[in-house]
Amino acid sequence: MTTKRSLAFALSALAALGALTACAPVAAGATTASGDASGTVTVFISGDTNVQDLWEKGLIPAYEKEHPGVTVKTTIDLHGEHDQQTVAKLTAATSAGDDPGFDLIDAGFVTGSAANAGLLMNVDPQTVPGLGAVPADTVTAGKGVGIPYRASSVLLAYDSTKVATPPKTLADLLDWIRQNPGRFAYNSPSTGGSGGAFVTTVLDSSLSPDDQKALRTGAAKDVEAKWDAGFTTLKELGPSMYQGGVYPNGNSQVLSLLGSGEISMAPVWSDQFVTAVKNGQIPDTVKFTQITDPSFTGSASYLGIPRTSKNTQGAIDLADFVLSPEGQQIIAQQISGYPVVALDTLSQDVQDQFAGADPSALRPGYFSEVASDMSNEWDQRVP
Repeated sequence: MTTKRSLAFALSALAALGALTACAPVAAGATTASGDASGTVTVFISGDTNVQDLWEKGLIPAYEKEHPGVTVKTTIDLHGEHDQQTVAKLTAATSAGDDPGFDLIDAGFVTGSAANAGLLMNVDPQTVPGLGAVPADTVTAGKGVGIPYRASSVLLAYDSTKVATPPKTLADLLDWIRQNPGRFAYNSPSTGGSGGAFVTTVLDSSLSPDDQKALRTGAAKDVEAKWDAGFTTLKELGPSMYQGGVYPNGNSQVLSLLGSGEISMAPVWSDQFVTAVKNGQIPDTVKFTQITDPSFTGSASYLGIPRTSKNTQGAIDLADFVLSPEGQQIIAQQISGYPVVALDTLSQDVQDQFAGADPSALRPGYFSEVASDMSNEWDQRVP
């Protein structure tokens, strides 16, 4: 599981939490970000090389320049191959009151699992002042232990040379698909989150707000039984899909179809799309927007501070820097991640980059078990 596409899991794990109580001592002095941190801070990273580069080539050099008394090191688990072992190590260290070997965690599975097990330090705007600039709903989704620091969501990309006025709502989008057969595509949910977001959004459109919430906070087989209307809609859309019912294999194939002009519209991940435009894979005539009623899904990526970190104060100070305008600017420019602070606090370039999106409103995806059931049902009922 990669960090970029494990965000939904991390968020669902955090959303399943209740109030946490202390299970081990917290390092002394961990009260506020002081700006005078010193010593060594170790960041544990689990994910792809783009996240590693974000820290090692972007955030860390900028932070160390402003804090010459601090050295920031990284511990890397590329592609999350040892996430479960990391959680076990963190659990044992916390139980014994020992240093786990890292002070800040950037790893979807590890952060979510550690939060669920009560292994992370409680945080709030008094502890990490930068949280005060993050939308309340995004902070609340961290259940008092997760520090949101970047985000992504699925957007509706469209070829502006062929689509003068893009759909604004899900109902408008479904009408457009029916009226423009062969010009829309989404990947099968099991092969990528952009297609999964489209399916999730169609299913949600026939559910009550309470039912939608239940699917995001835990297993809910009784609510899954209400998916029939949504799956009927998805099945009926089949002949209007690309080539009369072809579903690309993964997020990247959808981007390739957009770039080649074979389709005119598709759901895409915000970060992948912006990067593809920057790299020239997709022409700049392809734009994006966010639909409503309901919107496509998205989520924040959360940092966590182990309760028995050796340098808790350093971790707090580093996290606070990441939430600063400078840190958020680096994230937006280097990996096309949504800022989690107000766009008007950042450069005009970044504001323009996300002008068609709404980073302040992130509608989470399904709980991991529910998402798996959804993908399996789609495989059986739609193609």
